[in-house]
Amino acid sequence: MNLRRKITYEIRKSLFRLVNKDFLIFLFFLALSAVFWLLMTLNETYEKEIRIPVSIVNVPDNVVLISPSTDTVKVTVRDKGLVLLGYEYKDVLRPLRINFKSYIRGAESASITAAELQRFIYQQLSASTKIVSVKPDKSEFFFNYGMCKRVPVRWRGRVVPEQLYFISHVEYHPDSVDVYAAEEKLDSIEVVYTDALNYENFRDTLSITCGLQKIRGAKCIPDKITIDFHTDVLTEATMNVPVTGINLPEGKVLRTFPSKVTVNFVTGISRLKKLRPTDFKVIADYEEIKRHPSDKCTILLKGIPHDVSRAKLEVGSVDYLIEAE
Repeated sequence: MNLRRKITYEIRKSLFRLVNKDFLIFLFFLALSAVFWLLMTLNETYEKEIRIPVSIVNVPDNVVLISPSTDTVKVTVRDKGLVLLGYEYKDVLRPLRINFKSYIRGAESASITAAELQRFIYQQLSASTKIVSVKPDKSEFFFNYGMCKRVPVRWRGRVVPEQLYFISHVEYHPDSVDVYAAEEKLDSIEVVYTDALNYENFRDTLSITCGLQKIRGAKCIPDKITIDFHTDVLTEATMNVPVTGINLPEGKVLRTFPSKVTVNFVTGISRLKKLRPTDFKVIADYEEIKRHPSDKCTILLKGIPHDVSRAKLEVGSVDYLIEAE
């Protein structure tokens, strides 16, 4: 019995040694072929797009850079795969540092052409590498010497609360920003808009932090603001408002019958609690009465408070009497 076990053990041992030997040989040649394939592949010529940051340095203290101080150029290069691999995984390409004073060519702007960028980039590339293209074809930056203007901010886009709700008022934090630009540019900027907003189906106050729309040749500080959209529940309401005569001759007074008329409108519940008849203005114009004499005078709704919509008079004319004071 022991002899049989010994023979079985020796046979298994021999088979295992044979299999391991063949498997190791297979792995060796597989790895060797992979290395040869990789070397052949990396020896081929390829094109690759790489991104290189461009920084403006040595900016004087009295200068405000309107454009971002760091931009990025996309450079398409051609070379052997092994060289391109080095650009990707080794710290070979450093950011381009452009001296501010070397490129001031206009009053408040400067540009670096693609040819100039290529010259800087070639200094970091291998001798065998060729630049195929540079995008954009030039790098521009704008600056000024501290000239700015305080400009209000307004939101743009689509902000719609749930049905039966409306935006009662909007708060901006801050409500204005400083815009730095050339004098001619500043004269044309009266308001700065946010990036397009898109929010809907909300009922509570919506608070959003958003960026400001980019203006070429201008810089906003701060470049982000917070907007609070306050909501309220819509309700229909009425209010009796006195009729006021206008353009009356001295010593004359206009009396209407009735003296107050009903104004129908839609507003929010919380806003309704604060409204007073004096917040509206209903007028009867003496000049209009003279031009169109009649038993009744036309009345107009001229003053409507904010956060009130669909305001209209219940009647369009009333009886009147003009008498001396």
